[in-house]
Amino acid sequence: MKDTFEIAVFVGSLRTGSLTRKLAEALADLAPASLRFKFIEIGDLPFYNPDLDTDTPPASWARLRTDIAAADGVLFVTPEYNRSIPAALKNAIDIASRPYGQSAWNGKPAAVVSGSGGALAGFGANHHLRQMLVVLDMPTMAQPEAYIGHLGDLFDAAGKVKSEDTRAFLRQIATSFAAWVARHAA
Repeated sequence: MKDTFEIAVFVGSLRTGSLTRKLAEALADLAPASLRFKFIEIGDLPFYNPDLDTDTPPASWARLRTDIAAADGVLFVTPEYNRSIPAALKNAIDIASRPYGQSAWNGKPAAVVSGSGGALAGFGANHHLRQMLVVLDMPTMAQPEAYIGHLGDLFDAAGKVKSEDTRAFLRQIATSFAAWVARHAA
């Protein structure tokens, strides 16, 4: 069994200074040493179009698929846009699930963490994403559920989580995910 697992991190927000990215970074910082994180950039991906999915797809698509294939697990950290996930994240999911029968996602253990500036904490986005992960054959960690609200109040000026209680909860999520990946990774 492996001692260290490579985790592909997908952040749904593309915004510079994104609170969602800060949340993902906090999870990575608080995770056990058995997880190594690689943040996968999705802002440069052309929209999925089957006409482009030839023997030589766009280079950014090939990079995305290769990065996912190399990962032992996947962490999704997303805000909620209109009770769903951001278009950039959905596009990345679609690109890596194609061509049909060659999904890079297949069998990768996953976790979903959602966050928002409000009290609902991205609940809709979290569950919408989970619905997609079922069809992608990604065993997704069910507990602890991870909805992080009031992101605007979570970080200090240096971008670190202010509350020890919140750090403890994020550490619990990361520790549970490490155990989930170890259990499911091939």
